[in-house]
Amino acid sequence: MKYTIALITVANREEAKRIASVLVEKKLAACVNIISGIDSVYRWQGKIEESSEFLLMAKTKHGLWRRLTEEVKKNHSYDTPEIIFLPVSKGLRKYLDWIDESLK
Repeated sequence: MKYTIALITVANREEAKRIASVLVEKKLAACVNIISGIDSVYRWQGKIEESSEFLLMAKTKHGLWRRLTEEVKKNHSYDTPEIIFLPVSKGLRKYLDWIDESLK
C-alpha cells in the first residue's frame, strides 16, 4: 500500500483550514478536502456527546503517516484527535502520479 487517505475531524472551519494548509505546505498531503456539516455522536469520558465538526480528507502516502499525525497533533485543539488512515487500493494513475509529484 503506497497511498492512503487520512480522516481527521476538527472543531471548526478555521482549524480545518489551518491544519489543511499546514499539511499541504509541509508536503505531508497533496490535497486536503474540508467537508462541513458533520454531526458526530460519540462516547467521551463515560458520557454520550454530540457535536458539529468538520472532516478533513487528506490524500497522502503511507510513509508519511507518522509525520502527518505529529503535525496534526501539534495544530489540533482536541486532546485526542481523530486521525484515521484508510488504504487506497486503486486509483486513476494520473492522479496517483500527481500525489507523488506533489509530495516530493
